[in-house]
Amino acid sequence: MQINPIAYIHTDFKEKFGIPRQSGRVPELLGRIVFEADYRVEQAFAGIEDFSHLWLIFDFSKSHREKWSPTVRPPRLGGNKRVGVFASRSPFRPNSLGLSAVKLERVEKTEKYGITLVVSGVDLLDNTPIYDIKPYIPYADCIGDAKGSYADDHKCDSLNVDFKQELLQVLPEGKRQAVIKCLADDPRPAYKENDGKIYSMSFAGFDIHFTVENNTAVVQSVEKL
Repeated sequence: MQINPIAYIHTDFKEKFGIPRQSGRVPELLGRIVFEADYRVEQAFAGIEDFSHLWLIFDFSKSHREKWSPTVRPPRLGGNKRVGVFASRSPFRPNSLGLSAVKLERVEKTEKYGITLVVSGVDLLDNTPIYDIKPYIPYADCIGDAKGSYADDHKCDSLNVDFKQELLQVLPEGKRQAVIKCLADDPRPAYKENDGKIYSMSFAGFDIHFTVENNTAVVQSVEKL
């Protein structure tokens, strides 16, 4: 079976570093889904606005490899412990398919692209191919007593954020809270400690440099790209 993208999502992340590790962790992050010409059919979206959330089936397009590995190193385990690829959400998979739950903010009809979907809580790279979209069904998709193995041990991992007001004001007002929460989600590899290294996160056309000191992300500079 051959599948082709039905759409591409546009987000503020041009690079993988800094993207939240799961969808929904930063509700302020927005994305716009623009459909390919063959799928800009209004009837295909009839009733979609009655759902609050959607599942996106997408392509880890920057993680393609010629061969797949049966084991991977999840970043939350420090990068030094292997688990089975099917016991992880690693982007390095046999078919590089990903699944993400996002909130549907609104349906917009545009002159250039027809129907587009504005979604929030995204965890996707800009221009990620979307293969399918399905509505999120709360009674079926939310399993209250489910166990998350090693992921449960790290669901509350976070950093404090020291973002001086004069630096924060360099960013557009609508982007500030999203940046703060992305930094709080700790984009560094899990094996990194407070090593004094200056990290660079590209977001919404800006380069944000920060260090981590005593569990606090300290923003050093904000530069327009």
